[in-house]
Amino acid sequence: MATVSLVLGSGGARGYAHIGAIEEIKRRGYEIIAVSGSSMGALIGGMYAAGKLADYRDWVLTLNWMKVVRLLDFTLSRGAIRGDKIFIKLSEILGEINIEELAVDFTAVSADIAHQKEVWFQKGSLIDAIRASVSVPGLFTPVIKEGRVLVDGGVLNPLPIIPAVAAQADLIIAVDLNTGDSSHSHLTLPSNKYLKRSGMSDEWHMPETGHNQEEVAVTKSSEIGGRMDILLNSVEVMQASLAEYKIAGYPPDLVIRIPKDLCSFYDFHRAEETIEYGRLAAREKLEALEKGDPIN
Repeated sequence: MATVSLVLGSGGARGYAHIGAIEEIKRRGYEIIAVSGSSMGALIGGMYAAGKLADYRDWVLTLNWMKVVRLLDFTLSRGAIRGDKIFIKLSEILGEINIEELAVDFTAVSADIAHQKEVWFQKGSLIDAIRASVSVPGLFTPVIKEGRVLVDGGVLNPLPIIPAVAAQADLIIAVDLNTGDSSHSHLTLPSNKYLKRSGMSDEWHMPETGHNQEEVAVTKSSEIGGRMDILLNSVEVMQASLAEYKIAGYPPDLVIRIPKDLCSFYDFHRAEETIEYGRLAAREKLEALEKGDPIN
């Protein structure tokens, strides 16, 4: 059985593709002995390392767009969303577990913007490490700890390959969520009938017909989403360039490329199709690897 050190990149809701990729890697008989991740890569990787990926998958498959809106808790200070409701749910799934207790080596990458450097979490609370790694600047409030201001790891390292090298696995497999074009030419992207060019779904724009809590939440999410479009699109362009730089510097044995057009950054209600695309993309690349065909 070949061993794998898995690198899971940042990319918002496209991170659901990591779930399908992991399931396909495991289905084909590979043993994942180490995981490193940024942002959603850290979240999905942490769930896998803790043995909770199936529970997390079952939960996200229940999310429609209104359920996602209900999870958002807005604030006017330091970020648009505190994330408390989301992390209460994630904590329920994970329980209290430290990174050093996990069955596989795990690294969550965050960015300390106060000192302009990467921070690797390889011990301590798993949920705290994930929280620090997913704090998208301007969208989620940052984690302030010991004089550090911790935000989304993708700001400095959207595809953290270096931590994977130390595991000395047979293969390093990276899942990049920020590719401009799909290298899986015959895979069909899910229908994006609601997806605007800017990345904001029409589903998030519900007319104001009253003032109940849900309608206010939808209105706020629409307003914030509109303002965030340019910022997030700019961040994704930057992360795509950074990821290619990381791949060139430390080439993995296999790169599974997930196109940006798969879904928008915040389409967290589209888990089923995104997971399936990740599975099919991983299957195509792994089949080529096993046949000795060109893969990257």
